[in-house]
Amino acid sequence: MTDRRRLFVGGAAAAAAGAALVTPTAASARPLEDVLRSQELRVGVNPTLPPRALFNERNQIDGFEPELAAAIAQKLGVRLALQAVGSPDRIPMVASGRIDFVMGAMSRTSERAKIIDYTVPVHSENYGILSVAGRGLTTLEALNRPEVTLAQVRGTTAIPYIARVIPRAQVLLLDNYPDRNRAIAQGRAQASFDGVDAVRFALRPFNQVQWDVTAVPEFGVTYSGLGVAKNNHSLRNWLNIALYELHNDGTIERLWEKWFDGPMLTKVPHSPFF
Repeated sequence: MTDRRRLFVGGAAAAAAGAALVTPTAASARPLEDVLRSQELRVGVNPTLPPRALFNERNQIDGFEPELAAAIAQKLGVRLALQAVGSPDRIPMVASGRIDFVMGAMSRTSERAKIIDYTVPVHSENYGILSVAGRGLTTLEALNRPEVTLAQVRGTTAIPYIARVIPRAQVLLLDNYPDRNRAIAQGRAQASFDGVDAVRFALRPFNQVQWDVTAVPEFGVTYSGLGVAKNNHSLRNWLNIALYELHNDGTIERLWEKWFDGPMLTKVPHSPFF
């Protein structure tokens, strides 16, 4: 049976040693020349964030990020080794050299950038409106009416925003996103305001419903890059060039549309200068 923690693509590799919680340094990271010498690129992905990454029916890690990682490894001319990571251990694993870079919706923030380095953006992350198509609920103004009920998940970032910006709407609080999606499909609520990038994938069980998914730029757009160990300039610089090429030839957008069932809601402004 496939190891659910580690999956190698294109060849086997030695088992990873235990990672300590350390501050990233250039000494603990593998520079580009070491990756090339080993003929293996080690990439961390989080399979609990579908469709960014997931375990498929063959118990293998699949999804947008594994396919993008495979394209990067092919461009580098090395085999790919995927490592399943979670939110708590992903940065220590980069720091210890167990993985060369980490994916998993790594939003570029100034706080994280104190600890790791980032590449140029891979994709955007958007908040927006989910509703049944044809009802005109595609703006914050349209939601801000007492006859509109928003289905929301308890404790999420959207709740205080709704209280501040959409105060006239009714709010139906639920425990999870499947319940949220079901409530809208069944007509118990008309819409929801939350993260919307992966929502079309989550809505596949409700294919009898036509949906509107609308980004709301007023909330702000963030961007996710690849997380690299601090001061690993040689690998980061090469990855920046590779990502520019993969944006420029349409590879990233094609993979996004394949896995997210639609185009990226906010295009990534990519440039040969970084």
